[in-house]
Amino acid sequence: GHIAVRDPESPDHFWLNPAGVHFCHIRVCDLMLVDHHSEIVEHGEVKALNRAAFAIHSRLHLARPDVMAAAHSHSIYGNAFSELGKLLDPLTQDSCAFYEDHAVFENFSGVVLDTDEGDRIGQILGHRAAVILQNHGILTVGGSVETAVWRYIALENICETQLLAEAAGPTKKIPPEVARHPH
Repeated sequence: GHIAVRDPESPDHFWLNPAGVHFCHIRVCDLMLVDHHSEIVEHGEVKALNRAAFAIHSRLHLARPDVMAAAHSHSIYGNAFSELGKLLDPLTQDSCAFYEDHAVFENFSGVVLDTDEGDRIGQILGHRAAVILQNHGILTVGGSVETAVWRYIALENICETQLLAEAAGPTKKIPPEVARHPH
């Protein structure tokens, strides 16, 4: 997976984890500063640009100037739920945090190496906080790294909850007027 953060001094640049380095091994000095044309401006010892991460994040940051960070990974429950190709239902108070604030990107075409697909993901995401990438996992954005990662963890947990609830039997959705109310 990958997390990208807009550079606070150069908003047309963003920091990205390099390809091939597991999250638990990444150090600050490993991060790469890239621009929207895939030029590596700064890098640590590892110089391998994650092309899929670049194709997605460069376009998200272009489309959403308000987004400081975006998080994407191939988590167990996010991946499993993404295979359903549908929005999450408002089944719990936690899931209401994403009610009408997430979308589904249905046009998975394999590893994202083309910025055109990144543009399409950005269009589907729109003003929302999250997108379910059908057959590919989940992606969240935020005004900070903490917000993007918190949303990612919350969305992963909500995917797990809905999968478990649906496996147990019929579910009961929270009514829209309640789901829309801030909790």
